Amino acid sequence: MRVAILEDDLAQAGYVTKFLNEAGHRCEHFAEGQELIRALRRETFDLLVLDWNVPGASGFDVLQWTRINLDAPPPALMLTSRSTEEDIVEGLRAGADDFVVKPVSAPVLLARVNAIARRVHPHSVSGTESFGPYRFDTRAECLEIDGVPVSLTAKEFALALLLFRNTHRALSRAYIFESLWGRSPDLPTRTLDVHISNVRTKLNLRPSNGYKLVPVYAYGYRLEALA
Repeated sequence: MRVAILEDDLAQAGYVTKFLNEAGHRCEHFAEGQELIRALRRETFDLLVLDWNVPGASGFDVLQWTRINLDAPPPALMLTSRSTEEDIVEGLRAGADDFVVKPVSAPVLLARVNAIARRVHPHSVSGTESFGPYRFDTRAECLEIDGVPVSLTAKEFALALLLFRNTHRALSRAYIFESLWGRSPDLPTRTLDVHISNVRTKLNLRPSNGYKLVPVYAYGYRLEALA
């Protein structure tokens, strides 16, 4: 998952970032709430780890902002030294998916993060995922539409699956790039647009099939399921 960490204590931020990165997540650190809000306007994150008491907009303010301003706000875990019953209740009522009091061990925090990931992004243990007429075999990396196989490259398959798993969620260009090619890929800027075009054409993403793939101005792309 791509994780945004809001924490003004650099040592604490480094500690959390290190073990989450080692567990396979991709972390970005923000020391101020407004800095994270600016990033959320242009980037996609799968999880927010929020300290309550940070300079400027607090972690609680950021949490409330996401619930008001984002169509599909990412899940949020409050990681804070505030530990009263009132604080915990207030954070959860505001929309936090979990509330963890500092200090916390790396294994416990990682377990909480992974539990949120399983709830928010459940993937089939059978190796197949279906979305309307589209059936993905994630083990063989094969796709069928109404039982008819579709020829895709490995990256096209990964892109299609990423889009379907995030239906109705706008994904930033940077998020898609990072998910498919890793950080700072040495690729032409049109690479993503070519792959998007190929997926749209090969999967026939049209209203007749119940889906459409739309650009989001100055941000990225969103796959929409039509009623």
